Amino acid sequence: MTLGAGLCIPPVGTCLFVGYAVGKIKIEEALKSIWPFCIAILGALLLVTDMPAVSLWLPSMV
Repeated sequence: MTLGAGLCIPPVGTCLFVGYAVGKIKIEEALKSIWPFCIAILGALLLVTDMPAVSLWLPSMV
């Protein structure tokens, strides 16, 4: 999850840079459209890392 967030969120944002280069749009346009998803990714990442019971609930049911 951390790796996925790191590849999509600046300053590293490798996938973001490739996406705007392929789509031939400005980085500002790409960032404007991706911010809600970045916030969701970071929120889910914080939830999973700060509360391990959230990520361990489903495996414990099996």
